[in-house]
Amino acid sequence: MSNWNQKIIDEFRANEGKVGGRFEGKTLLLLHSKGAKSGEERINPTAYVRDNENLVIIASKGGAPTNPDWYYNLIANPLVTVEVGTEKFQAHAKLAEEQERTRLYNKMIEMMSSFANYQNNTTREIPVFVLTRVK
Repeated sequence: MSNWNQKIIDEFRANEGKVGGRFEGKTLLLLHSKGAKSGEERINPTAYVRDNENLVIIASKGGAPTNPDWYYNLIANPLVTVEVGTEKFQAHAKLAEEQERTRLYNKMIEMMSSFANYQNNTTREIPVFVLTRVK
């Protein structure tokens, strides 16, 4: 997975935030988080959708039965760095609670229908994070 992520990160940076493959034409960001256990920086390419001034990311892990590692990083260390296009900024990650979670998850499904399958493939409630820019 790490090698796959690195290829996307390299393509993202080489093309001002644009990538091909399954993310072609979709919104993608690079999420820099601090490892919950290691304290080391981690970078994960993540699909996002805008909600007013905020960015919304989904901890789907493709519908796996467990959360992605970056979920635990954001819970432990909610101050993150985000790359969108050529812009890089700090943001605060907040776990969305119900009804907001469902509204935002459905907004992501509108952009990428595969997110509906992810929820159907797991019994866990897939977490949704709202990223708010730190001024």
